[in-house]
Amino acid sequence: MRVEFQNRGAVVVITVTALRVDSAVIAQFVQTAGTALDGARRAVLDLSGVPFLDSTALGALVGLRKRLGAEGGIAIAGAQPAVRNLFRLTRLDTVFPLFATVADAVAASETA
Repeated sequence: MRVEFQNRGAVVVITVTALRVDSAVIAQFVQTAGTALDGARRAVLDLSGVPFLDSTALGALVGLRKRLGAEGGIAIAGAQPAVRNLFRLTRLDTVFPLFATVADAVAASETA
């Protein structure tokens, strides 16, 4: 798994590239992302390079979302069809807004 971070104004963009984000790698992701989000209020998670997430990964995302506080948030960008469907089936698309591109997610996060 590769995780990269980029600050775009007040928004931290987290780009994840992995065949699977599951219980085997989620602890590494949470530790790395948690450090990058210290002091942040808004983040965009670019999942365009992730074809599979499991329930452990979803739980970790909810935990990261809580770290950002009531006025913060995490938007999801570029989710592949299976990942997008998982967010919809679990109704987590009501917690994590889904966007087609990172640019769209950053723009929406900056105006929120």
